[in-house]
Amino acid sequence: MLSEPVAARTALSRRTVLAAALAALVPGVSASASGFPSRIVSLDYGIASTLLAIGVVPVGIADAEDWKIWMVQPDLPASVADVGDDLEVNFEALVRLKPDLIFSTPYLEPQKAALENIAPVVTLTIYAPDGDPLMRSVAATRAIGDRLGRQVEAERFLAEAEAAFEAFAVRIARISPPPVALVTHLDDRHARVYGGHSLYDNVLQKIGVRNAWTGTSNFWGFETIGLETLSAVADDARLISFEPLPPDIANMKATSPLWQNLPFVAAGRVSVLPGVLMFGMLPSALRFAELLTDHLESLS
Repeated sequence: MLSEPVAARTALSRRTVLAAALAALVPGVSASASGFPSRIVSLDYGIASTLLAIGVVPVGIADAEDWKIWMVQPDLPASVADVGDDLEVNFEALVRLKPDLIFSTPYLEPQKAALENIAPVVTLTIYAPDGDPLMRSVAATRAIGDRLGRQVEAERFLAEAEAAFEAFAVRIARISPPPVALVTHLDDRHARVYGGHSLYDNVLQKIGVRNAWTGTSNFWGFETIGLETLSAVADDARLISFEPLPPDIANMKATSPLWQNLPFVAAGRVSVLPGVLMFGMLPSALRFAELLTDHLESLS
């Protein structure tokens, strides 16, 4: 966001004052006996999933209620508290958790000053204008391991992930699948299609599947398009969308001549995969690689 409306700045100022007032009521929080932070809050699902992958259960995350919808796996431990929306943190809940470290992203930079009244904040950049979120996820995993004294666990996870990607690539090479176009439906006329800067596309390259979408994409890795734009996708491509689907999509697919006349729809090359966080990190990349490889094998 290039500029911030006055109302938003005022709300942020109030949150900053509230955070400072609440922090003053809480005794100082010390790190664990090891000298590393132990009470961790993550305001990002990708970071939270990476913490779990290296054996660290955060005390709190943002938007815990929607974890099952967007992250799906791994399961979120019941002990993890919800600290509110990522853009509107519940500072009362955050203070009660007494975190000694908060992980955030540049997307949440406007509230960093308020958060720093509660605990140190580490900002990790996964999505950036020059793309490559998979590479950045690897670097961020190491940074998390270093900060928490979990270097061994982080390197083990990275080695296991690389071995998994190599195994998926071998399986994909055996079946030589067609190119795929990856979308999430927004409504009955619009979708996001994932291109060169996306985590999905990074995974496609890693395991050897061609992305049928060669158009532009933003630094999050997607382009918002009208469904008619999909007519430009190669005729031999398979269209893959992800759950959850908006409620009006089933009716659109059953009644829309535009949809039914798209080449891959007419040829029956349309699939729906379980949800995979499109703005995630390495755990989401692995989940997507596994779901896609399993599905493409089932069609061969």
